Amino acid sequence: MKAGLKNRHLSMIAIGGVIGAGLFVGSGAGIAAAGPAILLSYALVGTLVVLVMRMLGEMAAADPVSGSFSAYADRALGRWAGFTIGWLYWFFWVVVLAVEATAGADILTGWVPAVPQWGWALIVMVVLTATNLFSVGSYGEFEFWFAGIKVVAIAAFIVIGGLAVFGLLPGASDGAIGTANLTGHGGFLPNGPGAVLTGVLMVVFSFMGSEIVTLAAAESTNPRKAVARATNSVIWRIAVFYLGSIAIVVTLLPWNSPEVKKSPYVAVLDHIGIAHAGQLMDVIVLTAVLSCLNSGLYTASRMAFSLGGRGDAPKAFSRTTERGVPATAILASVVFGFVAVFFNYAYPDTVFQFLLNSSGAVALLVWLVICFSQLRMRRTLERESPERLTVKMWAYPYLTWVTIGMIVFVVGYMFTDPTGREQMVLSLLAAAIVLGVALVREVRRKGSEKDLAQR
Repeated sequence: MKAGLKNRHLSMIAIGGVIGAGLFVGSGAGIAAAGPAILLSYALVGTLVVLVMRMLGEMAAADPVSGSFSAYADRALGRWAGFTIGWLYWFFWVVVLAVEATAGADILTGWVPAVPQWGWALIVMVVLTATNLFSVGSYGEFEFWFAGIKVVAIAAFIVIGGLAVFGLLPGASDGAIGTANLTGHGGFLPNGPGAVLTGVLMVVFSFMGSEIVTLAAAESTNPRKAVARATNSVIWRIAVFYLGSIAIVVTLLPWNSPEVKKSPYVAVLDHIGIAHAGQLMDVIVLTAVLSCLNSGLYTASRMAFSLGGRGDAPKAFSRTTERGVPATAILASVVFGFVAVFFNYAYPDTVFQFLLNSSGAVALLVWLVICFSQLRMRRTLERESPERLTVKMWAYPYLTWVTIGMIVFVVGYMFTDPTGREQMVLSLLAAAIVLGVALVREVRRKGSEKDLAQR
C-alpha cells in the first residue's frame, strides 16, 4: 500500500474517530437511565478507552502495520488470536455499514421522499465504495471534511451551550442556570449508583472507532509520529467532545425531560432558540453517518488486507491496485455490507437483529486482546529493541492489569442486564465459532509442516 494519508488527514481521523452518530442520537437513552450521573458513565468508559489507546499507541508507534492490534495479537499471543480478533473486528464493521447506511437513507428519504429508502442506502454505499476504491488519499480527503464538520458542530454546540449555562448568550432571557438541573429532579444520582453502570453499558460501544487512526497510520508518511500524536491527544478529545457536550445537555435541561430522551442535542438547540434545530441536527447526524460509513469501509478492508497478507484470509485480499488500494478487500467488505443492508430491510427483527447482537460486544473483546498483547509485546520490545518504545504505557504493567480488570468487570456486569446479556452471549458465540475455525486451521497447518519435515 502507498503512504497516501497526509498529516492533516490523520489528525482529523483521530479527532473525528471518537465522534459517532451514537453521541448525537443514542446519548438520550443513557441520560434517561442514569440522569446527570451519565457524566460518570462517560468518564469511566472514557478513562478505559484512554488506557487502551495508550497501550495500542505503544505497540503501533513501535511497529506501525495495517492490521494494527490483530497483527500484534498474532505475534504476541499466537496465530489463533490474530485470526479471531481480526475477523471479529471485520464482522463488527461490516454490520456497522448496514446500520449506518440505513440511518443515512432514513434521513435522506425524509428530505427527498421520491427516492425509496433502499435506493438511498444503495446510492450512499456505492458513492463511498467508489471513494475508497479510488485511492487512500480520497478516503482521507472525504474523512477530513466529514470529521471537520462534526468537530465544528460539536465545538459550536459546546461554546453556545456554555454561554447559555452562564447566562451570557446574547438575546437569551434566562439568567445563569447554575447547578439546578444537575442536583434537582431527584439529585445527581436520581436512579441510584447502579444506574451509572447501566449507563456504562449504554455508552461503551459509542467509543468504538478510536483505534482507527492506528490502522490508518500505516498508510501515512510518518506513521510513528502520527500514532504518538493521536494517542497523546485522546484524553482531551474524549474530555471535550463527550464529557463537555453531555455536561452541557444535563446542565441546561432536566434529565427526565421527554425531549432530552428523544434527541438531547436538538432539545438543547431548541431551548436556546436556534432556528430549525431539528433540520440542522439532521445534517450533522447525516455527516456523522457518512463519516462512520467511510471509516467503517476503510477499516474493514484494511483488516481484511492484513488477514490476507498473513494467510488468514483469501490471498486476493492482500493484492493492491496501481494506486495502492486493496480493491478485492474493499469489494468483499462492501458485498457483505450490502447483504446486511438487505437483511435489515427484509428481516429486521430476526436475521439482522442476530447480526447486530452477535457483533455488539466485539469492542470489549478487542480491548481485552489489546491489553494482553501489550503485556507480551512490551517485554519483547524491552529485551530486543528498547529504542522503538517511543510511546510507553503508564505504570506498566500495573495499569494494564487494572484496565483488564475494568473490562472484565464490564463484561460480567453485562450478564446482569437483559439486553447486555443477549449481546454478550451472542458475541461470545460468534467469537467461539471464529476461534474454533482458527484452532482447526492451526492444527492443519502444523500437520502440513510435520508432513513436509518427514518428507
